[in-house]
Amino acid sequence: MSDAAADKPSIPSHPSDPEDIKLITLARAALARTGAQQGAAVRDADGRSYAAVSVDLVHLQLSAVAAAVAMAVSSGAEGLEAAAVAGKTPSADDLDILRDLPGSGVALWSVNGQGQVIEVSQL
Repeated sequence: MSDAAADKPSIPSHPSDPEDIKLITLARAALARTGAQQGAAVRDADGRSYAAVSVDLVHLQLSAVAAAVAMAVSSGAEGLEAAAVAGKTPSADDLDILRDLPGSGVALWSVNGQGQVIEVSQL
């Protein structure tokens, strides 16, 4: 195991923290409410949560991750603790957007529309 991997806390394959479960629920609910391709929720360093869906308008296209991070930043968030994405898998751009806000060991839960964990990663 590399030193970098040893420094990061381990993330379980299924959420046990009620706050992570809440993020997954928010991402799934946003997705179900709109029928968008992707739902996302992020938790900022102060514990506030923001949920959004992907936007596909003629003059505006945003992933759900981009929209949720934009909401967090516009509300004064200075860092992230965790994120959850439901539906379409996060892209490389989504991962870069999540890394734009400082955070240590940010957990990223990727789930399908039914909430089954597809992948868990740490940024």
